[in-house]
Amino acid sequence: MSLSPNHGDRRGEQPQLIVIHYTGMADGPSARARLCDPEAEVSAHWLIHEDGTTEALVPEDRRAWHAGAGSWLGREDVNSRSIGIELANPGDRPFPEPQMAALETLLAEIMARWSISPRDVIAHSDLAPGRKIDPGPRFDWRRLALQGLAIWPEGEGADLPLPDSLTRIGYPESPARLAAFRLRFRPWADGPEDETDRRLAGLLASGRLLSCSNIQKLSS
Repeated sequence: MSLSPNHGDRRGEQPQLIVIHYTGMADGPSARARLCDPEAEVSAHWLIHEDGTTEALVPEDRRAWHAGAGSWLGREDVNSRSIGIELANPGDRPFPEPQMAALETLLAEIMARWSISPRDVIAHSDLAPGRKIDPGPRFDWRRLALQGLAIWPEGEGADLPLPDSLTRIGYPESPARLAAFRLRFRPWADGPEDETDRRLAGLLASGRLLSCSNIQKLSS
């Protein structure tokens, strides 16, 4: 049963993406109160507390209000085609082990339930460059990739034009999309684009990913 009134019809879509957020609030109860407040007009399908407690706030077949304006792979209205997971974290600290372990369990279940591939598990910052930064530079995407729950680049010799690579990966056109890419795959990097940016983005665009038996390559 839904604990948040903030949801609607999926407008003919089914879940194709999973979007990971942090709450940006002091603690889990504060975040839960906001996600369930009809006046806030925000919600997510799932909330994972610091101790790993996992709460379903909106049924997965309903449209939660978590992504807002943005796009991925050239498609807008991400809310209608995604499942949102909120991690209780103010945004200025690492994610506790119990919380990460609970996320891994939940991701595996959702991906199996809706046939969602690792490449379709994304950050809020991915779809909204310059507007959102969560789950931020402290989130361990490589850890998820090692379990086939996300993607991570691996290999050499994929120095392709950066704009082409970023578009193929899924990033929308934006002056901030290099920063969004770095936030996920190269935290703390700064300055103009460089060879490392081109290599990492090229690997992802070419489907050259961290080896794992159940990681699926990007479509050609």
